[in-house]
Amino acid sequence: MFGRLGAPEIILILVVIILLFGAKKLPDMARSLGKSARILKSEAKAMKDEGRTSSSAPAPGDEQPPAQRTIQAAPGDVTSSRPVNEPTDTTQR
Repeated sequence: MFGRLGAPEIILILVVIILLFGAKKLPDMARSLGKSARILKSEAKAMKDEGRTSSSAPAPGDEQPPAQRTIQAAPGDVTSSRPVNEPTDTTQR
């Protein structure tokens, strides 16, 4: 029943989407979706890299303050870059 989507059905779905959201908003929505995907990808990569460096932890006396990272929304887009404050463990053991 719903297994076959031909060209007329796809065209009808696209027309309904354009009517619902408007032709002006669709490029903006696609652009923000792309930005979100890039941010998510960079965060995942940063967490993966952080996991590698924390596995080879330094000796307790050799601790240094963590370097501040900058997350960029898009490659080369410095207007939307923001510094990230890493959480610190302030409890004394």
